Amino acid sequence: MPRIIHTGQALVDATAMIPALPRRGQNVMAVDWNQHAGGAVNILAAAARSGADCVHAGAIGTGPNGDIIRAALDAEGVVWSAPAVPDADTALCVVLVEPSAERTFVTTLGAERRITVDSLAASGPAAGDLVCVTGYSLAVESTRAPLLAWLDTLPGRVEVVLDPGASFAALPPEHRAVMLRHTTVWTSNQEEADDLLAAHGAPRADHPGTDMADAADALAGLLPGIVIVVRDGRHGCAVAVDGVTTDVPGFPQEPVDTNGAGDAHTGVLLAERARGTDWVESCRRANVAGAIAVTRRGPAAAPTASEIDAFLAGLSAGGGGDQGR
Repeated sequence: MPRIIHTGQALVDATAMIPALPRRGQNVMAVDWNQHAGGAVNILAAAARSGADCVHAGAIGTGPNGDIIRAALDAEGVVWSAPAVPDADTALCVVLVEPSAERTFVTTLGAERRITVDSLAASGPAAGDLVCVTGYSLAVESTRAPLLAWLDTLPGRVEVVLDPGASFAALPPEHRAVMLRHTTVWTSNQEEADDLLAAHGAPRADHPGTDMADAADALAGLLPGIVIVVRDGRHGCAVAVDGVTTDVPGFPQEPVDTNGAGDAHTGVLLAERARGTDWVESCRRANVAGAIAVTRRGPAAAPTASEIDAFLAGLSAGGGGDQGR
């Protein structure tokens, strides 16, 4: 079965549950706090829990944070292919979570930014593998340059999956263009899709009736030949492939923590594609993963394949379907 190779940053999430963000210069008391492996680990864990063979190709430091990352990957059966960075530790991402489940991030930089063409190549990509790239790798020169150079070396029939993040649309156009030349699959939330459309001169989708399927349609026109997946939280996602855009309804839940829900969606989506599942059914199972993830605290909250099966089995007959355009 094809493997999922993630090239992005594995970080340690230091998460504080707070009543509200403080005013600038003021303090807030956290009501709870935890520390877990996050970043690329979330997607890899989600994919592994759905049965995928997963590899982390990014850099991991030596020190207590690097140890947390390696332990988390090992617990999920995910291998890491690059040698450890000997003189630096993996960095922290500080996550502030409000009662609404809205998140605010402060990301620091560390050993995870010290990749090379050779360290990425140690993952040994082969035809059929799915290589996942995050837009946050492209935002910093130390990761952008070796990553783009390595993508040029990939063998044929490797799927390059771009998870753009909030930073991609703000990149210089020439950097976006190089990345999109390599991309075969785009998967993002609707805001990230709208941001790229706006960067290319399209009006932002802010009028009544505009939804994730409209964004997927527009992106499919902008990026011909690329499979487009656009998700919108509780509403599910839309997938545009081979000229057809399909709304795949979500499964609304009462959220307690949305941190990692998009990662759960992406991980399960890729695991299903590696198994050979069609795009619409892959999206449906990914929607379930996101729905379950928001009911759990912590970044790596993705369900297992059996939990997704049980959720779907419990749905009432005739409870909605997919609508193609």
